[in-house]
Amino acid sequence: MDITKQFGERVRYFRKLKKLSQDELADLCNLHRTYIGSVERGERNITLINANKIANALSVNLADLVSNDD
Repeated sequence: MDITKQFGERVRYFRKLKKLSQDELADLCNLHRTYIGSVERGERNITLINANKIANALSVNLADLVSNDD
């Protein structure tokens, strides 16, 4: 699987686990909702800075977003 799609699926998994909407996650990250949506769909080659913002907002390690282990 493409790394961007895998990353996006992991973001969506943890976002739903935390019961957050895309809007809520975007607000926590200081990013736009459409950006979060495109990340979750694997349409973005996300920067490490933004990946770290998302990981922090989800209270997970950045490694958790690139691992396929649950």
